[in-house]
Amino acid sequence: MGPDAAVYRTLLESTKAIPWKIDWNSMQFAYIGPQIEDVLGWPQASWVSVEDWASRIHPEDRERVVNFCVAQSQAGVDHEADYRALTRDGNYVWIRDVVHVVRNEGEVDSLVGFMFDISERKKTEEELVRLHKKLEELSYTDGLTGIANRRMFDSVLALEWENARNNGQPLSLILLDIDYFKHYNDHYGHIQGDECLKRVATTLSTAATGAKDFVARFGGEEFVLVLPETDAAGAQEAAERCRGLIFKQQIPHETSATGQVLTVSIGVGTIIPAKSDTPLVFVETVDQQLYKAKQNGRNRVQCA
Repeated sequence: MGPDAAVYRTLLESTKAIPWKIDWNSMQFAYIGPQIEDVLGWPQASWVSVEDWASRIHPEDRERVVNFCVAQSQAGVDHEADYRALTRDGNYVWIRDVVHVVRNEGEVDSLVGFMFDISERKKTEEELVRLHKKLEELSYTDGLTGIANRRMFDSVLALEWENARNNGQPLSLILLDIDYFKHYNDHYGHIQGDECLKRVATTLSTAATGAKDFVARFGGEEFVLVLPETDAAGAQEAAERCRGLIFKQQIPHETSATGQVLTVSIGVGTIIPAKSDTPLVFVETVDQQLYKAKQNGRNRVQCA
């Protein structure tokens, strides 16, 4: 080995990247850096052929990676692949293989490249995915009560609307408003008002007994229940159950005109959506029933 080659090898073997070379015709390793043992535990001498490489790829990654690398190499295209590599002690390490295809008179002669340990990078990526998922969940959750928010309600209603229209099934909606809630906040304070909203949200969650029933905070002191495959009678029964359960909480409300405890007004609607119907008009119809419940003295259920 000449002095230049010795320097070159010293440089290769001092980096954290693991250099390697495979002869294309024999599919044998012509070289692999000694760093491989530090990363995966397998001795340098145990990397004889591409079979040693393929057999040490995680079974879930193996077919995808091997097929991709072979196809790219045959086409003479430089490429890279990420996969989990088996360590000698039975664990797995995320590896990124960066491959350069060496040609000789147009034919593939050999493959040279570097393996990189990207485990820490993968951990960071997985954490970012987890955080993104958490943020997405939060974007559909009401920050105060912990139940779904208006954005989630819009999505669920659109989905259940399509299901009801396609299957010819009834879809019911309950809009609920806490009676004289402004008076409640003025008398008890906003911190107590927040606690009141949380109790109402928890109570409504227990009132939704169907497998597909959905509860959300509609806004302010208004809540909404979506009841798929529920007819008008079932929806009215559910609405009365909501009103009764909240009344049983016996939440004091000394400044309410309906009594000394917290009450709610409820509007109910049921529809089997036709092509000409829209969710927006349906919600507005139910909202009108809620308005009538308030006009008629509050603490009552009004059905369309």
